[in-house]
This record gives sequence, C-alpha cells and structure tokens, in this order.
Amino acid sequence: MADFNCWVTPVNEKTIEATGNNWQIEYEFFDCQGDVLACLVYTLFQENWHQVGLGHLEQGSVLELEFHEAPKKCVLYDGYLTVITRDWHFHLCIEETLGGPNAETSIEVRQQRLISKGAFYRRINPEGEPRSWGIQFWNGAGEKAMTIFLPNPYVEDENLLPEGKGDFRKLDFYQELRDIYVLGKKPIPFTKNPLKCAYIAVCTSGRCYPSRKWQPTFEALKAAVEKAELDLEVRTSGCLQVCKLGPVVYHSTDRTWYSRVKPEVAERIVQEHLVEGNKVVEYIYP
Repeated sequence: MADFNCWVTPVNEKTIEATGNNWQIEYEFFDCQGDVLACLVYTLFQENWHQVGLGHLEQGSVLELEFHEAPKKCVLYDGYLTVITRDWHFHLCIEETLGGPNAETSIEVRQQRLISKGAFYRRINPEGEPRSWGIQFWNGAGEKAMTIFLPNPYVEDENLLPEGKGDFRKLDFYQELRDIYVLGKKPIPFTKNPLKCAYIAVCTSGRCYPSRKWQPTFEALKAAVEKAELDLEVRTSGCLQVCKLGPVVYHSTDRTWYSRVKPEVAERIVQEHLVEGNKVVEYIYP
C-alpha cells in the first residue's frame, strides 16, 4: 500500500464553459484520485455537512439536496462512498468498483463509473462577477456525475440578499478547500485516508436472509471483537452483493465475504480469521 501523502500536486488546468445569456462557469481542476478524493468527500459530507448541498445541475434540470443533521453513515464499500441521512442517501464511485465477491463488474464499466475528474467552479455573470461557488465531478465516461454547492455569500435561508449586502465570510470554506486541493498551498488535514478504517459488517438486507434476524450475528461479532481487544469497527450494512445464504458478513481489510454466519460462526471468524490469521474456509463466499 502506498504511503499517504498529505500534499496535493496542482494540475494547473482551468477552463471556461459558456452557459447561455452571457453567463459562464470557470472550472479549476484538481487531482481527484485515491486518497485525495476520499479526504475531500469526507471533509465535505462528514465534517462540514452543515455547509454544503449536493445535486445534479444541467440545462433544464436542477436537483438540490441539503443536510439537516449529520449523516447517519459515511462509509466506503466496493469503491462506492455511501452517505445516508434520515430522509435520503447517495452513492458516489470514488474508487474502482469490482462488483462484489464475484467481481462481476467489467473493466469497461468500472472505468465508466469511477469519478475521474473534479474541479472547483465559479459561476460568473455577464458583468464578470462570481455569483455561486462549488465543486463538480465527472465520471470516466465524461458525464457530469455530482455537483457540490458551497456556501454562497449572496444567499441567506434560500433568499437572495439585497445588492451590496453579501456575507463574504461564507467564502472562507471555498478558499480553504481551494488552497488545499487546487493550489497545493496547504496540506490535507489528515494523516491517513479517513474512509479506510478496518471494519467487519453484517448485512441487514432481507434479500440474503428473509427473516432479517441478523442482530444475534452482529452482537456475537461485537462481543468477540471487544473480548479480543481488536481495533476494528463492527457495523451493519446494506446489501453486500451476495443476496443468499445469510446472514452475510464482510471483512474490509482483505475483502472476505462469509455466508451462513450464525453467532457461533461469528465467534470463529473473529478468533480464527481476525486473531489467528486463518480464514474459516467452509463459510467463505463464493
């Protein structure tokens, strides 16, 4: 595994996109691969959820969502960042996605899904004045994938402020991120990828285990991990792409899926696999 580098190398690329009626968007691109992108999205959605919105912005269509409280989950599984709030959730492919335990996703589709380009943007009016700020992502097919809306000094509680009354302190967050990710003037404020914590997860979906009685397996894993004093998070998860032979358990460090994990099997997984380093092969999937 490559060492974590807290400095972003500037790509020094800027483009202008005309959007009609003499408005334009200025894009400043940044290196959005690997740890860099993970650190940025964690900063946006986990640490600064109260400052950002997100959605999809195209001619004739605008989708805009905002957070009203901290996300319930902000996790990485099979290349996808998943952020779950009380009312909605989203997935964003920030690393190569293999397609579960059988690696069903073709190389071509993996490349299409992966976020391959990112830019900080300013939307500029006909007078040459920036009027909104944000971050734009594109996937590997060159399609706009997600827009991040950053604090706007001209907007307060969804209302436009009177001309000359903008609160330009709101641009501090944009400038701080730009200094780190576009200009490389400041280091990334992490010493490791914040989304790469080791964990073991229990699937709560009814597809693999119609009774959905996953709780005993979860409690057995949690108790065994605590007893072994392991630095490992035990968490629940949505679908783990097995969809049969539940309860299903996934270990992130070595990408191991287990099926038919009753509490006694969960205890064996912790002791034999996580402590002793020997996988419980008769329960591995596939």
